[in-house]
Amino acid sequence: MPALSALPPTGIDRLLAIMAALRDPETGCPWDIAQSFATIAPYTLEEAFEVADAIDRADWPELKGELGDLLFQTVYHAQMASEAGHFRFADVVETISDKMIARHPHVFGDQSRDKTAEQQTKDWEAQKAAERGPARTLDGVAQSLPALTRALKLQNRAARVGFDWPSTGEVLDKLTEEAREVVEARDSLSHTELAEEIGDLLFVMANLARHLKVDPEAALRTANAKFTRRFARIEDWLAEAGKTPADSDLAEMDALWNRAKAEDKAR
Repeated sequence: MPALSALPPTGIDRLLAIMAALRDPETGCPWDIAQSFATIAPYTLEEAFEVADAIDRADWPELKGELGDLLFQTVYHAQMASEAGHFRFADVVETISDKMIARHPHVFGDQSRDKTAEQQTKDWEAQKAAERGPARTLDGVAQSLPALTRALKLQNRAARVGFDWPSTGEVLDKLTEEAREVVEARDSLSHTELAEEIGDLLFVMANLARHLKVDPEAALRTANAKFTRRFARIEDWLAEAGKTPADSDLAEMDALWNRAKAEDKAR
């Protein structure tokens, strides 16, 4: 078993040494030794979402811890890659450093910094496309992204080559059309076909958000938080009356929902 005194005292070297010790085949943690890229990947996604959640709540002490958890995920994958002979953590750092330098010629090169953020985004995407080489327009958008985020990225890619509605009005018309198709499909289509129609509706909703420059994933997180907050108030008021939601009915809870909504807006 490695002695704590043998670990580097601070910094990234300490974290790398801890990770190596956890994965040591003879003295490491049995759970950590048993993991693979595939089994750790869900934790990586979870930690990224927890970072976003801490930012949404402006909880900076929590964010510090969540960023550490996310960094540990990178270290974990790098350790497994090193064991398999693919690459080391130092290679990860070198690759991202080189990439950032190459993608910021207006900072590290001779290009002018006199550009809008929008133009810099276009230049960034052009650089990424050049790095990918010949490819289809939608290649490289990760399958594992949250569905709304992936929809947004797919639509952005298509828009760059001119496949986009010219204004929000056309998107709203399409939204109305898709909603009508869901209503029509509700009683006449199979569950699979209905799910497809719902997917089309959600895809257009993501496109509407994009046209309005709203992040649909962030908007839905905000809506989830609002629903959670308001439903908690319903439970609080029911508890004051010695009741639970199971003891209530829709009419009573709907009235309490409107009360919670009014309370929210009064803040």
